[in-house]
Amino acid sequence: MDRSFVIAHMSDLHLDGSGRLHQAIEGLVATIRQTMAEFADVPDRILLITGDLVSEPTPRALDEALSVISTFRQTGLFTDIQAVAGNRDVRPLGLLGRRHDIYDYLNLPRTSKNVYYRQSGLDLVLLDSNAASLANGNFDQRAYHAVVAQSARLSAELAGSLSADGRADYIEPAENLVRVLALHHHPLPQATGEGKRFLGNPDEPMMYLASPATFLEAATSLNVNFILHGHRHVEGLTRYSIPNPRATSSGPAEDFWRTLHVLSCPSSTGQGGDDAGFNIVHFGPSSHFAGRRYGFSVIRHVRPRDEGTFHRLDSNLPDGIIRLPAGRDFCRDPAFQAAIDLSSCELPKREQIVAIACQLLKRRAFYDDGDDWAYALHAALVTSRVWSDLDGKTARSGAQRDAGALTTVGLLLDRLIAQAADVLGIDGEELENLRAKRLIDQADVMRELPRTPRNGVDLAGERQRRLGTLRELSAPMQALGADLDLGGPPPAGTLR
Repeated sequence: MDRSFVIAHMSDLHLDGSGRLHQAIEGLVATIRQTMAEFADVPDRILLITGDLVSEPTPRALDEALSVISTFRQTGLFTDIQAVAGNRDVRPLGLLGRRHDIYDYLNLPRTSKNVYYRQSGLDLVLLDSNAASLANGNFDQRAYHAVVAQSARLSAELAGSLSADGRADYIEPAENLVRVLALHHHPLPQATGEGKRFLGNPDEPMMYLASPATFLEAATSLNVNFILHGHRHVEGLTRYSIPNPRATSSGPAEDFWRTLHVLSCPSSTGQGGDDAGFNIVHFGPSSHFAGRRYGFSVIRHVRPRDEGTFHRLDSNLPDGIIRLPAGRDFCRDPAFQAAIDLSSCELPKREQIVAIACQLLKRRAFYDDGDDWAYALHAALVTSRVWSDLDGKTARSGAQRDAGALTTVGLLLDRLIAQAADVLGIDGEELENLRAKRLIDQADVMRELPRTPRNGVDLAGERQRRLGTLRELSAPMQALGADLDLGGPPPAGTLR
């Protein structure tokens, strides 16, 4: 299954516990239910609320927020629901500053929090931006300097949340993750929504993060792809790009740029007399960008203040969809996907065993496909690593009739690894170091391997020996119930 996720992005509900927004919530739920129907097969479907769930954190308002979240959970549309706190969620109540703590009440992140979705490779980063914004209305010099310091701390917090410490659940390299950052306040000035005033002054400078450049620099350096926020009650989409320090050319291609997109969400219930709205962000395979298999699609929904129904804001575009390139290639090694599928099966059934085995061996290295010995070694290494896990789980599942076939395949993979290593001149210690590594992507391992065989190797003889081993693999695979014709011509659709 291709990696894919969808985020339904809502914001600024401003619930107050009175029930006055019941009709607005009903319309919102109905439209999201209809919209999400086309994404029913996407493995990770996340509802994300970027702050200001309530107008004030009173018990009645918080109970209403819990009820709304429960309503969305009961629809069965989403595999997960996440939220960050907005400035209204944490505002003090009355002269004594008493309030109920929305962080504890609704399980919102007090500081940075990562949620990793291994099927899609999504790393969702949730940040509390309240201390880093001037939205509380205090705009004297002392307050400004304090908030700038908080903004710098927010950037450090972002970097800390993405460190390798404690992230052992990543099944693939961190640079392969699709990173989406969610916070309440906008990190860039908005092109829309200007003109409002607070205490006689334009309010826009007080609304977004102080020191936004520092924050955006942190986000781009950490390969964040999308930033989702609310707060301003307006729709907006901004592209922020800086030259990629790893770029090898200065052409117009996406590879030259390190790019993130900043997407805002209006009040999803249409508060303050503003238009209501929500966003659908889908990441998945795309045929719209030359040379890139993956991309983002954004569907923005709006309900004008004088209308009762939502419609697609970008109706001038085909299907009302904004399509954006992902910025780099997110294709997974087939062994990554097989490992993820295997991890979801505690005791795999026979049909699952066969499906995962075929997924591992349906790649060009296991057919008659030239003399790229480095690629052959890489494919055998990562396949062997997952195959060992498959063999172990099969033994625990009690599928004894398949145990012999699985063991035979494992031994033949070891033979392929040893042969390819010998042809490339890799000694025993180097090979053991390679075998000890976690699953790594093809580009990384290929950079470490010699790309040409060592001197004096009989390449024609070695090639025939490899094809013979591959043909031997066909017998145990047939015993498992899969006819792959290994060692023969690569069938159509065989993966690299």
